[in-house]
Amino acid sequence: MTGFPEPVVLRHGAGDPAAPLVVLLHGRGSHEADIIGLAGHLPEGAAYAAVRAPIAEGGGYAWFANRGIGRPVADSLRATMDWFRAWLDDAAPQGRPVVLVGFSGGAAFAGGLLLDDPARYSGAAILYGTMPFDAGVPTTPGRLDGTRVLVVHGEADTVIPRELLDRTWDYLTTDAGADTTAVRDPGGHGLSAEALGELRQWLAGVLTGAGATR
Repeated sequence: MTGFPEPVVLRHGAGDPAAPLVVLLHGRGSHEADIIGLAGHLPEGAAYAAVRAPIAEGGGYAWFANRGIGRPVADSLRATMDWFRAWLDDAAPQGRPVVLVGFSGGAAFAGGLLLDDPARYSGAAILYGTMPFDAGVPTTPGRLDGTRVLVVHGEADTVIPRELLDRTWDYLTTDAGADTTAVRDPGGHGLSAEALGELRQWLAGVLTGAGATR
């Protein structure tokens, strides 16, 4: 997209272009090198790609402009989602399974991508973040009918507003219609060892369904 740089991507895992692709989406103010390390703790048999967000911010990068923590500006989210899809449709042509794993701001971006085109993805992990409500993507009942979703929230999270965490939890476990695995982590805004284990187990199930070996 005009005004955005070419995607910077770090890769790990399977080199087979037909292998399921797991896209790792870092948090706001972070970058791809901070999240690619997750791949070494996740199931084998998939290709992992950590993508750098396109907007420079605070020594790192962001997925969208916001109007408050967890509240994307709709036009900005639309532009960055279109930029991402241009990369994805080249990296993983239709028919190749794709799973999104997003942390914090990356979770909101993953949620936006999923809501925008649920059929494109085999599943999405929304880690310590919110769905992008009131940001130009549909959050209607049944929007994610049958889609595999993992949501992990920190009980002591003081970064993402509690209202948005609760709204996300309620939507993904009820109205969305998703096949949701919901995990409450007693910690704060960071991936715990227990939550990593939940992610690994959930992702193994999604990848098995998508035809990956373990």
